[in-house]
Amino acid sequence: MNIHKNDTVKVISGNARGKTGKVLKIFREEHRLIVEGVNIIKRHTKASQKNPQGGIVQKEASINTSNVMVICPKCNKPSRIGHKMVKDAATERKQSMRICRTCEEMF
Repeated sequence: MNIHKNDTVKVISGNARGKTGKVLKIFREEHRLIVEGVNIIKRHTKASQKNPQGGIVQKEASINTSNVMVICPKCNKPSRIGHKMVKDAATERKQSMRICRTCEEMF
């Protein structure tokens, strides 16, 4: 999966199409993720010690990873992600880096 936590993504399909937000959590096995401020649902919660008032709570629900695109930090456009092998100068080891397919910037 090319999306990591704290990436800025843009929703490309679904009810929240066009919204952008930061990735809060990723569920790799289910291919789903939670984006800040996207897909808000209401949950009816019972009163408990943690939430003594109870009532209706709004929170983000997960969306499928195929419905988002990563926004490149350099060109600020949603783009596909590629991988490039880069040799580390200090340790002489090869490392896989993510690159933007439009501007070829590594991040």
